[in-house]
Amino acid sequence: MHFNYAARKIRDMINLGIIEDEKMFREGLVQFFQEQKEFHAVYSEQSVEGFLDQLDKGLEVDIALLDIGLPGMSGLEGIRLIKNRRPNLDIIMLTSYDDSDRIFKALCAGADSYLIKRSSIHDIKDAILTVKRGGAYMSPSIARKVIDHFSPRRESEDEMLLTSRQEQIVQGLVDGLSYKMIADKYLISVETVRDHIKKIYRKLHVNSKAEVIRKRMDGEI
Repeated sequence: MHFNYAARKIRDMINLGIIEDEKMFREGLVQFFQEQKEFHAVYSEQSVEGFLDQLDKGLEVDIALLDIGLPGMSGLEGIRLIKNRRPNLDIIMLTSYDDSDRIFKALCAGADSYLIKRSSIHDIKDAILTVKRGGAYMSPSIARKVIDHFSPRRESEDEMLLTSRQEQIVQGLVDGLSYKMIADKYLISVETVRDHIKKIYRKLHVNSKAEVIRKRMDGEI
C-alpha cells in the first residue's frame, strides 16, 4: 500500500524540461525548480536539437519551458518537432519576444502557454502548475495582445486613409520599383519602407504587393 501511494505521488509530480541558451538564466531555473516539492526531476538543454536527442533516448518530460532565440533551430521551429515526438508534452514559451507575430506563430504551432522572461520565478511556477492541471497561462501583456487581436474593432476613416508617404510608396510599387529604389528615391531606409508596406497591407486588408497594385489600378485607392 505504501509503495502504491509513493508511486502515485511520483506520477503526480512534474518532470520539467528547460530549453534555454542563456547559461545563468537556465541554471537559475534549474536550481529553483529542483528545490520545489512539486517537481520530480528537472532536465535542461541549450538547444532544441539537444532536447530532441534526449527525447529520442527516452527522456520523460511532462512540461517544457522553451525559449525562441536559440542556437541552431529556433524555438518556433522546434515546437512541432517536439510535439510530433511527444504529443502529450505541454510546451510553455518562455522568451523575451513579445511581438504579435511570434506570439501567434508559437500558439498556432502548438505552444500551450506563453510567458515573458521578465515574469517572476513564482509566476513561471504558477504557469507550470496551471498547465499541469489542464489550463493555459499567459503573461498579462501577452494575454492583452491576444484579446486585442480577436476583439472586433471599427477602424475610423482616418485610420483607413493612406498617409502621403504611403501613397508615394504605393506609386513606387506600381512603377515597379524595388524597396531599395523606393528608399533611395525618398531618402529613407529600406526598413522604413518595409514598415510602411506592412501598414499599407493592414489598412488595405491585403497580403501581397500584387494586391496593392491591383487596388491602385482598379481605382480602389
